[in-house]
Amino acid sequence: MKHTYLAKYIDATRKAQVKFSQRVFIDPFCAPGRIQVKGESFTRDGGALVAWRQSVASDCPFTSVLVGDLDASRAQACAARLTAAGAPVIKFEGPAASTTLQMIEQVPPRALCLAYIDPYNLEYLSFSIIEELAKLRFVDFAVHFSLMDLTRNVDMELDPDRDRFAGASPGWRERVPPNTSKARLPAWFFEDWMALISSLGFHVSQVMPLVEDGKGRALYRLVFFSRHAFPDKIWGDIAKSPTRDLFA
Repeated sequence: MKHTYLAKYIDATRKAQVKFSQRVFIDPFCAPGRIQVKGESFTRDGGALVAWRQSVASDCPFTSVLVGDLDASRAQACAARLTAAGAPVIKFEGPAASTTLQMIEQVPPRALCLAYIDPYNLEYLSFSIIEELAKLRFVDFAVHFSLMDLTRNVDMELDPDRDRFAGASPGWRERVPPNTSKARLPAWFFEDWMALISSLGFHVSQVMPLVEDGKGRALYRLVFFSRHAFPDKIWGDIAKSPTRDLFA
């Protein structure tokens, strides 16, 4: 489902190549470039492969595909698959907070970038990654925000001896309103995170597809944000399934 939205957005923005001769796809959590859905006997393309193949199919191929992963073997596997598919790929090995800085150095001036941020859980969604990428002049974001991790663990993270969510929302404990209930805390955290994104000069789309596990349990929100109204409108058009209450 998340890859379907990614592909639709790339196709819907294909005319951007008229204005932007350089178009860069950025994926700092690329994994090996293949995934296997639970219950299926076959594998599918990972996000970076989906993005590249769709850009080719839409006749607007990315001029650069930047992928990275903490696991060097995964980064290498993803890069090899992209190379075999004809992509102009550059791979990076190491934690996303570090490789993101290296990726930025490879982005040409005035390039249009799509940052696809898909960490395994909320612990790895470091706000510093978004902060650094936000320094790019033309960049849109599609971020997978782990609702399952948040709703299961946010109350425990109030413990000052724990810090799993400190990277995702620096200083969040100090901002929690007094007497916030345990039931309300996940929604508050998500709203606070979106406020941090807005503070960087981005508009967070109100259209946030919910990714579930097949049993009705929320896994992620696919959150899109950009500086300009036009990409936000396109995202709203292609992902306009009902938003539903964030923590219903």
